[in-house]
Amino acid sequence: MKRIAVCLILIILISGCVKESDVYVSKVIDGDTIVLSNGEHVRLLGINAPEKDEYYYNEATERLTELVAYKQVRLESDKTNRDTYGRLLRYVYVNDKMVNSKLLEEGCARLYIFESDKKYEKSFIYAENYAKNQNLGIWNNNH
Repeated sequence: MKRIAVCLILIILISGCVKESDVYVSKVIDGDTIVLSNGEHVRLLGINAPEKDEYYYNEATERLTELVAYKQVRLESDKTNRDTYGRLLRYVYVNDKMVNSKLLEEGCARLYIFESDKKYEKSFIYAENYAKNQNLGIWNNNH
């Protein structure tokens, strides 16, 4: 299956028809960072997943992998285009479902709003509060 996905990505890249809004995820770095088939690194807006030495890092990274790896994604920008590391800052969708919000709702990430990027702040607060109230993921009190 991976070979087929990689071959499809290569065919699309060679044909030159990849737009930012029509790309595939070739790699998941961690719970809030991905690499696209066009080589761009993308940091998911509005969330902050656990780092390598933090509780729930592996689970958050695995969940993002399940949601986006080798899949076509649609990207949506807000006011800030890139972070200080040069990564694109985007809301990421698979089949019209926002991945950023899903990770918050499942407790795989915390709310992290950039000052100028507040397009979905209210719905993100709701998603995070749901995870907290349900003791999901990083909000599980039994760890």
